[in-house]
Amino acid sequence: MSGDAQGGMERHSYDVVVVGAGGAGLRAAIAAHDSGARVAVVCKSLLGKAHTVMAEGGIAASMGNLYPEDNWEVHFRDTMRGGKMLNNWRMAQLHAQEAPERVMELEDWGALFDRTEDGLISQRDFGGHKYARLAHVGDRTGLEMIRTLQQRAVALGIDVFMECTVTDLFKADGKIAGAFAYWRESGRFIVFDTPSVILATGGIGKSFKVTSNSWEYTGDGHALAMRAGASLINMEFVQFHPTGMVWPPSVKGLLVTESVRGDGGILKNSEGERFMFDYIPDFFKAETADTIEEADRWYDDKKNNRRPPELLPRDEVARAINSEIKAGRGTPHGGIYLDIASRRTPEFIRKRLPSMYHQFKELADVDITAEPMEIGPTCHYVMGGVEVDADTQESAVTGLYAVGECSGGMHGSNRLGGNSLGDLLVFGKRAGEAATAYAASLGETRPKVDEADVKVAQTSALAPFEVEGGENPYTIQSDLQQSMNDLVGIIRTASELEESLSEIEAFKARATTMVVEGHRQYNPGWHLALDLRNMLIVSECIAKAALAREESRGGHTRDDFPGPSAEWGTKNLVVTLNAEGTGVDLHEKPLPEMPEELKGYFA
Repeated sequence: MSGDAQGGMERHSYDVVVVGAGGAGLRAAIAAHDSGARVAVVCKSLLGKAHTVMAEGGIAASMGNLYPEDNWEVHFRDTMRGGKMLNNWRMAQLHAQEAPERVMELEDWGALFDRTEDGLISQRDFGGHKYARLAHVGDRTGLEMIRTLQQRAVALGIDVFMECTVTDLFKADGKIAGAFAYWRESGRFIVFDTPSVILATGGIGKSFKVTSNSWEYTGDGHALAMRAGASLINMEFVQFHPTGMVWPPSVKGLLVTESVRGDGGILKNSEGERFMFDYIPDFFKAETADTIEEADRWYDDKKNNRRPPELLPRDEVARAINSEIKAGRGTPHGGIYLDIASRRTPEFIRKRLPSMYHQFKELADVDITAEPMEIGPTCHYVMGGVEVDADTQESAVTGLYAVGECSGGMHGSNRLGGNSLGDLLVFGKRAGEAATAYAASLGETRPKVDEADVKVAQTSALAPFEVEGGENPYTIQSDLQQSMNDLVGIIRTASELEESLSEIEAFKARATTMVVEGHRQYNPGWHLALDLRNMLIVSECIAKAALAREESRGGHTRDDFPGPSAEWGTKNLVVTLNAEGTGVDLHEKPLPEMPEELKGYFA
């Protein structure tokens, strides 16, 4: 099919369309189906290949299987403290309260969790969590979760449009009316007539050069929501996971699960020093061991000892690693050492961390039972996303919902490990139910897609084929990734952020002359050209918000404003598309007020 071929256009009608087939999307689709909706899932990749499979450590839920004293209040407190109190308190509360039930539901649907000696679901330690509360399946929890949800969705007969990308949302009278998409294989277009769209598209990591994220993570949901009129929140907060592979270059950034540290792994610099004791912030000093002896005792006696500093929240650990590397105490390949080999038996490591053992053996020829791993920070997760109602996940646009990594607020300035998978389940269910209730409330008076809007969406999607003598989209993407890595990375300054915004403007200008060779079938250059529009707008959101927030908090570190600010701790930054649709407007918004009874947990 050539670029200008008119071929037939498919048309489908549903009550709810879910964009994305990761944990959030599948859980939302199941909830919508169970609530009586006719629902479809549209996914960019193949069913079962969503990035959720890369979540290795576990699902944070205060089930109390190892520590009966654990409860939702402690989990809520840990989540808020991990996010440096910038979280939407209501989302953190709902998540802490409902996660245990969502985990038990997964088990009812066939998920096979590791077990305690008493036969209960096993729970492991993770950074920032007071108690061991991550329900897990070895270090393959995300894979098991996707397997279970996928099997459930297929058994229920939910329609799935695989290898299909949504490029536009349609509105009528300010409300969602449908979505525009294309088959990646043939290039043929599809119109979905639907009053409810749930965005569950994941993150933005492919805007950065070194990332643990898979190829789908180009900020599609963030950008679709903005173009539809929704706002984004907390976009300055990008989490750099402390431990990504650094060698060989072909796997740089690939995730090394936090479970390695939860199961006894320690961080060392090139001088053999266990350096995390030098980086314990005042905020966490009361609960963090300050000697090696106490830290090591904690693994066997958690009640009478404080946690090792390796299990501080991710933002703290990533900054410490970055500082050691910059100080010249890094490994030969520019990382630091993560050592579990000297602390656990080979049998223990292979049983508890089978994926990590296999990953390093196959990809780096490193036996993690016999030698340390070389690791370093990697762009992993964006705390920012679509601003939504805490209870329903509805955005400012009627009929548009967002859930999972593409929604914002739940994690504040920094996400705790394990809270992502719980987030997907808790809010996926809520979004599916809310979207169905809204669609049902409309009866026969649903918003109708305007055919003129369909033609505009089609023309926009085909625009790269119309350019002559323009630039290859891969070159622009590569330059954008390098720029974001260098100027909007783990440590930021005003001058570099201003430079990044200038460069993004230049990339936007270059993108107007992107040229795509060939035809619409099997054309990855065309796919990237469409994705780049999303990557550029989301990158601008991150850089602009990072420049505006003049403090260091969570995943946002300003070298020129090294500490947190009490004033900045009371407000969020909200970004919207400007009136011309070519850039980003930014404004401040006060944090939602936490009820007095919840404030008591932080007294």
